Amino acid sequence: MSERDAAVPAGLRDRATRALRERRNWEQLAKFCLVGALGYVVNLLVYVALLDGAGLQYRLAATGSFLVAVTNNYLWNRLWTFRHDRGHFGRQGLRFLVVSVIVYLGNLAILTVLVVLGLGEIVSQAVAIVLVTPANFVGNKLWSFRRKH
Repeated sequence: MSERDAAVPAGLRDRATRALRERRNWEQLAKFCLVGALGYVVNLLVYVALLDGAGLQYRLAATGSFLVAVTNNYLWNRLWTFRHDRGHFGRQGLRFLVVSVIVYLGNLAILTVLVVLGLGEIVSQAVAIVLVTPANFVGNKLWSFRRKH
């Protein structure tokens, strides 16, 4: 057993291995990414509209676009991606919002760093969204839409 393997508890390693072998998880990930791609477009369109059209500061524009995109993503993920794992609309919606806010805070931190580094506000937002997507999927799969056992 390598040092790396010893650092991960056997139960967690076995659970992760089983999860990676389940076709349903890969299908959900693909659907989540498609919904995310739609949300990505919605987020960027609203961001540009608020940034350039409404003249908002980039952090305010990012917050506005986040609120529109998170609503879009919750509805599509509930209706399509995790349709077999639907629970109470409000409870799942609140959990989805909590995960999304946590991920959004990471997005905002990355966005700010990239803007400060001079990458540009729109490109920075595009990069930040991509970088936080894995955390978003894991949080929503394991908590917002988790199956009842």
